[in-house]
Amino acid sequence: MTSRSVLVERRIAAGQGPVWEALTDLRGMERVLSGVSKVDVITEGAFGVGTRWRETRRMFGKEATEEMWVTACEPPESYVVEAESHGTHYISEWVLRADGPSATTVRMTFTAEASGGVTGLLARILGGLGSRAVSKAIAKDLDEVASAVEGRSR
Repeated sequence: MTSRSVLVERRIAAGQGPVWEALTDLRGMERVLSGVSKVDVITEGAFGVGTRWRETRRMFGKEATEEMWVTACEPPESYVVEAESHGTHYISEWVLRADGPSATTVRMTFTAEASGGVTGLLARILGGLGSRAVSKAIAKDLDEVASAVEGRSR
């Protein structure tokens, strides 16, 4: 099994609570993240282990819809989201570290694990230009989350 990871870290000038809310508000995601065009929440109830949704996102000039689910959740400090697509297992791990009452450092690690013979696709997605594109997309998401929550807390 081949796996590749991308790590992006961003300090946000807002407390851990508001940052957690913005990152886990699935129904508000389309308003906050310009890369997300649609979110269909499949499960009922609060965000936590077992929460599932379908997210439609524009990547590499194409729209793609993936079903995602939460596999670990420790509010307001961390959560893990997984997805399965075209023989690749995706893991997104979010860690929120409080840096005082009005600053939070968010670290997002995105890992793709290929099973079987799809290593070529994985290498294209996360190798070289692909990993820079994924890193840039995550950084853009975090910038947009920062804009949403920093604007609210002033």
